[in-house]
Amino acid sequence: MNRSRITIAGAGSIGCFVGGLLVHQGFDVRFLARPSMIEAVRKQGLRLSDFGGLDLHVPEILAFEDEEQALEGADLVLVCVKAGDTEKMGRAINTYARSAQVISLQNGVGNASTLRDVLPGADVRGGMVPFNVVSSAPGQYHRATSGDILVEQGPLPELSGTHATWRSVDNIEAVQWGKLLINLGNAVNALADMPLLDQLNDRKWRLLMADQMIEALRVLRAANISPAKTSAVPPGLIPHILRLPTPLFRVVASQMLTIDRQARSSMWDDLQHGRKTEIEALQGAILQLAERFGRQAPLNARMRVLVRAAETAADGPPGLGVEQVRGQKS
Repeated sequence: MNRSRITIAGAGSIGCFVGGLLVHQGFDVRFLARPSMIEAVRKQGLRLSDFGGLDLHVPEILAFEDEEQALEGADLVLVCVKAGDTEKMGRAINTYARSAQVISLQNGVGNASTLRDVLPGADVRGGMVPFNVVSSAPGQYHRATSGDILVEQGPLPELSGTHATWRSVDNIEAVQWGKLLINLGNAVNALADMPLLDQLNDRKWRLLMADQMIEALRVLRAANISPAKTSAVPPGLIPHILRLPTPLFRVVASQMLTIDRQARSSMWDDLQHGRKTEIEALQGAILQLAERFGRQAPLNARMRVLVRAAETAADGPPGLGVEQVRGQKS
């Protein structure tokens, strides 16, 4: 057993997958989770799989709904809650695990700053998880895309193992902006209600993704923000790759990212389960900058409207066509 006690603060798909690997590596891991997840893992543990053939059963999981039980005594807290819950989780950490090192493994930009505001003096690091994890059933989590976990530069426990690599970088905010640009596609996938691989193999959907990303890149340039690459190519080239004819796109994309047929976006999963999405941390962040710097981002604005409508309807992913998402007549 590794000495470090780790708490997964917000054990959703990413938290369960990352935390399950750390349990397998011998760390003392506690999960702060919803009752449904707790019930599932107490009965059967975690089942982890991935695109490369991983099939791992992690039988003994310590999962708690109570913040004090999950957080007290933690040396390291991995924050995996949705961006809107960051401040609340930071206050809980301040109460029960004030001396712990804290790493934000959340979507969006600015979560680490929010945590620092409510955890004065704590060692708080930004992070970025590049891969997609889908849950096929309670307690079962499948990593459907590839990539290393990146964390803001500084001392860390040795968290890398056979099935996941953790790396330190000195430009984490630029990396997070790069990931945010990719994650703008989460809304497109959620609204379409289709496997991500099928969507990427359809040029009409790729053109929509490219147009939305170009809007966002223009806004970031106006704000003097330079996003770092989170794949094999710089963010500015990704829209051009998305616009390639499909046969050529497949060749180029296969060298950038591994993805399997189970991959869907986390926003799709949220709509599927009637949860609030992270649309404000993604498209909302672009629209805030656009307003601040006098720019327009109509496609990003439309994504936000459509996702909010789907949240309100609570009928799951709406299964819209590409013309409906664009706001064009079919």
